[in-house]
Amino acid sequence: MKKREITSVLYEYNSPAELEKVYERLIENAKKAAENAYAPYSKFKVGAAVLLENDEIVIGNNQENAAYPSGLCAERVAIFYANAKYPDKSIKAIAVAAINNNSFVKEPISPCGSCLQVMLESEKKTKSSIKVFLYGQKQTLMAESINQFLPINFNGDLLLK
Repeated sequence: MKKREITSVLYEYNSPAELEKVYERLIENAKKAAENAYAPYSKFKVGAAVLLENDEIVIGNNQENAAYPSGLCAERVAIFYANAKYPDKSIKAIAVAAINNNSFVKEPISPCGSCLQVMLESEKKTKSSIKVFLYGQKQTLMAESINQFLPINFNGDLLLK
């Protein structure tokens, strides 16, 4: 047996104001998207904002449905919409913000595994990393790539072998 350690690197910011203005604006778009989420059952509202290489920002929010699991997460709504509207543009960054109990979460939340897998597919498709910004009232986290969340991942290369 051999022990193998895998390390992820995240950058922590006290406030989005510490970021470049474009990323601060991206987080603000994610927060606005969260406010408009459709979450009548969980009351857990999530917003996502995607920054494309052409500097367009596309937003999405979670959409719940009484017939679980027919809803969809904010990150996938935003990414699928970006891919539909701008199919040839790569994603430079995504920001995620969540509201629980009528206020933004204190600590940032991570995208779910399905959303991370979709983000990974977007990175692979365009051969470019996606920066991930996770907003919380106490701190904002940033990862330079989806690989920081899924260092061992399933991807299309495995299907081709």
